[in-house]
Amino acid sequence: MVAIFADGVRVIGLPRSVGEIYGILFIKEEPLSLDDLVKLLGVSKGTASQGLKMLRTLGAIKEVAHEESRKTYYKADVELKSLVGGFIREEIRPHLQSAELKVKTLRELAVHEGEFSVDRVERLDQWRKRATFLLPILQKLLSS
Repeated sequence: MVAIFADGVRVIGLPRSVGEIYGILFIKEEPLSLDDLVKLLGVSKGTASQGLKMLRTLGAIKEVAHEESRKTYYKADVELKSLVGGFIREEIRPHLQSAELKVKTLRELAVHEGEFSVDRVERLDQWRKRATFLLPILQKLLSS
């Protein structure tokens, strides 16, 4: 199961270790600490810490208080709405926003390159606009 998550995150451009961390948290009933993850995955503390930070930012994991320890423990958020929403918010939306500025610059340059270049820039902008329009719909569908 861990390999499924590790392969899945690579498809969307995230490090394999992020998928491995999420996979371990997904399959474990009890929350795990940073040290637990380092031990189970055989990764460095730095790698595990960076992976946890990314997963927290995406909303894919939750911090859990542990009565018997001062350590921070983590548990996977298994709601698809949270996972997709976090990914859209943290990864896709910023790219679409920066793409808008890049397309504007490309549009100015394409005018000097000819009709083909202008057409391609317009096509790219159409894709960006459609993606921007579809993101809220996708989030709404997945939250049902």
